[in-house]
Amino acid sequence: MTRLLTNHICTMTELREPHKVLERSGGKPVAILKNSQLVGYLVPEEATETAPHRYATREEVMEALQRTEAQAQPVLDYLRDK
Repeated sequence: MTRLLTNHICTMTELREPHKVLERSGGKPVAILKNSQLVGYLVPEEATETAPHRYATREEVMEALQRTEAQAQPVLDYLRDK
């Protein structure tokens, strides 16, 4: 079973009138379903403008790598032998 990343859904048939789908969602992303299977997401422009975009600093990247090193190490060891 696929986990949906939004509470709003629509069917392929409802996409014949996308403006109604977007109005009903209130500016939130909408999961698109076909035969009860997730096909994709319709993301209104206003949903992408909520948080300002920024680049991670080198220190933030290094910190994230160090936090996940223990989890990634078995995979790295496996790949080293390939």
